[in-house]
Amino acid sequence: MSERGWSGDRTEPEADSATDSATDVVSPYPVADDREVEASLRPRRLTEFVGQPRVREQLGLVLESARRRGRPPDHILLSGAPGLGKTSLAMIIAAELGAGIRVTSGPAIERAGDLAAILTTLVDGDVLFIDEIHRIARPAEELLYVAMEDYRVDVVIGKGPGATAIPLAVAPFTLVGATTRAGLLTGPLRDRFGFTGHMDFYQPAELEQVLRRSAALLAVRLEPDGAEEIAGRSRGTPRIANRLLRRVRDFAEVRADGVVDRPVARAALHLYDVDEIGLDRLDRAVLDALVRRYGGGPVGVSTLAVAVGEEPQTVEEVAEPYLVRAGLLARTPRGRVATPAAWAHLGLVAPAPAADAPSLFDRL
Repeated sequence: MSERGWSGDRTEPEADSATDSATDVVSPYPVADDREVEASLRPRRLTEFVGQPRVREQLGLVLESARRRGRPPDHILLSGAPGLGKTSLAMIIAAELGAGIRVTSGPAIERAGDLAAILTTLVDGDVLFIDEIHRIARPAEELLYVAMEDYRVDVVIGKGPGATAIPLAVAPFTLVGATTRAGLLTGPLRDRFGFTGHMDFYQPAELEQVLRRSAALLAVRLEPDGAEEIAGRSRGTPRIANRLLRRVRDFAEVRADGVVDRPVARAALHLYDVDEIGLDRLDRAVLDALVRRYGGGPVGVSTLAVAVGEEPQTVEEVAEPYLVRAGLLARTPRGRVATPAAWAHLGLVAPAPAADAPSLFDRL
């Protein structure tokens, strides 16, 4: 399988270089050292891909049907949070079809001409992978409609009344789009995908399978209890699990006998400020400020950001998603509110609500 067009396009936002290393450790986005290692750990075939059983089965049927018909499969949309394997599945789709793959990202396609240049170089059966496809420029998106349906692009020559549209044929191809925010896709673009797969967060047992496979590839001596410990702190995300495995491996090689078991994993992850449920320094700082300084809220995100010394966008996009998913924080119209689980996680007892106070659900 060739990978024509891989030119280092930034297909996912990288972790902010200004954040500390502990925050990077549990970031679902790739950090500077991730890309080369991730490429070596990616599964090559659908049978090697761990987790996402429903998407895997459905996608296997789509690809097998296309192979039997000798035609490219329908265009495929993969949605889900960062780090769950959307890019890996795109690579697998091309490998299963025996096709070449071109890789780019929505933000990299700023003009319709950028997309036309890519589409006109595809050969019959190629896979075009566009990550963060919801961020593609509108003129390019409109050109993509025709390419997806009719396998042609209309290149406009000239300007004003004298402009002429020249239709150019595009070889039959399969578009694989990936998005972390499916709700931002326009209806016309979403409707042109024949198959949509939503990727869920992984269960700890699935992450243990991911870790065992990665440990074998990285020649890491990983004990079952060590895999269980790392999986429980990985936020349901394979990318984070693999990154934690590498950090624990470093600790084991320098400060232990090289074997990653539960005590070694605990000691290593304590050093990197990753607690037993995967919270890092920023997560705990947000919870601590919300609970200890503001009595559990409600508090505005800007106030919380000032309290922890971060930008509001960092708090809202980096810390809050996992805190909400873990049931530690709730967003309400009046501001952020700590749940009883947040108080318990900090070793505190949540105050009893006043008899006439509205409940959390009343605030919602």
